[in-house]
Amino acid sequence: MPSATELVCGLKLRDQLVGVSHECDYPVSVVGLPVLTSSRIPEGLDSGKIDDLVTEQLKNDEALYDLNTEMLIDLKPDLIVTQALCDVCAVSGNDVARAVGSIPGTPQVINLEPICLDDVLQTVRLVAKAADCIETGREYLSDLRARIDYVGTKSAMIKLDDRPRVALLDWLDPLFDGGHWTPEIIDLAGGSPCFGVRKQPSQRRSWPELIEAKPDVIFVALCGFDIDRSMQDVASFLNCSGFSELYRLYGTKVFLVDGNAYFSRPGPRLVDALEIMGHALHPSLHELPEGLPSAMHLKI
Repeated sequence: MPSATELVCGLKLRDQLVGVSHECDYPVSVVGLPVLTSSRIPEGLDSGKIDDLVTEQLKNDEALYDLNTEMLIDLKPDLIVTQALCDVCAVSGNDVARAVGSIPGTPQVINLEPICLDDVLQTVRLVAKAADCIETGREYLSDLRARIDYVGTKSAMIKLDDRPRVALLDWLDPLFDGGHWTPEIIDLAGGSPCFGVRKQPSQRRSWPELIEAKPDVIFVALCGFDIDRSMQDVASFLNCSGFSELYRLYGTKVFLVDGNAYFSRPGPRLVDALEIMGHALHPSLHELPEGLPSAMHLKI
């Protein structure tokens, strides 16, 4: 899964990485490694059709991804990092477990399931221990914690009345809120989360629910979509009657961010997401670190 690949590389283990998923694209040095997974979702579908297909396959307990077991056996990995958090996002841990018995030497398998920022940080320690690079993991973890604390300490100085009500949407057709770590990131960035439940999966929502939440700011961070692909859905979102009513009532601002790169993956770049959101909400308080893209303020 992409978040694990990013974590492995953050631990300076790129040269020991022998295979990745079809969605692993960061850092760029992993492009070209053997790809062990593929998606059963056809390319080119609009968001509504993707949701219909995913919903139907999950309802029928059908897999969304395929694992290339033969290639996995040929690579003979010592350590496999997989996930049990979301069947929509990656090959499940159960599929990996079924394949492991065929691999010589029975490799160690780590199943990651972070549902909040602290859990994500704990995965650093877990993978570092399994890969026998504990000291590197300790240094990496310390750096990530320091960056989180730096933003959080500054945001703690913001008065409650100066904290905008913030909603993050990770899908637009239909609407899905941002769950798991998202409300925590909003709070640390200096906002007041009004849509989405901490440590719970993203949930399908209706327009009346979003309007009732009264967000001052909406972040559009679409799961699995970069900025260019997200723009295909944003135009319809801004022109629909639901948003027109929301904007008329509350003058809600909308920011577009790269959900695929920064907000969807439970890995180290969630810290980047925090810094991007902090700068968008309070630019005079939170500077944007060099190299990070600013959130795109959409003109209504």
